[in-house]
Amino acid sequence: MIVIKQNPEKDVYRNLLDLSFEICDQFHLVLRKDMGPLTTYEPILKRLENSLIVMKEESEWASTILGSGQTALVYYYRTDANANKVLTEVTNSLYDWVQPHLPEDLSFFKQGKEWLVTISHEKESYIYTEDEYEIKKVMGIKGLKLEIDR
Repeated sequence: MIVIKQNPEKDVYRNLLDLSFEICDQFHLVLRKDMGPLTTYEPILKRLENSLIVMKEESEWASTILGSGQTALVYYYRTDANANKVLTEVTNSLYDWVQPHLPEDLSFFKQGKEWLVTISHEKESYIYTEDEYEIKKVMGIKGLKLEIDR
């Protein structure tokens, strides 16, 4: 596991997203129903609509397990050019993906397995890979502060 030690911002954020889109085939965004009106997010959801695979009401996603019967709306998307463009135009920081400003916990998946997992409100993120090529590519992102935890 690779621990991201500092919020990826600006070029570091864009380069991390580009690599995530290269390696992964899906990502998700989460809307917690207990965090205010969901209509606030309609503009970004509309922009991502063509990349949407499915929306599920779930109590568990890559970085969180809710308790006591709570659920959230989890939107799963393809990693395509449209989605990459939207994610880089909406913000320039990985930890900006937190309600009430944006959907939460942008996380990426490679063949159904968690690859980049973000807990935005905790300012935590992790990359799960043992692939040496992927590790080399992640380590090559200039300005990305990392710690490898093996």
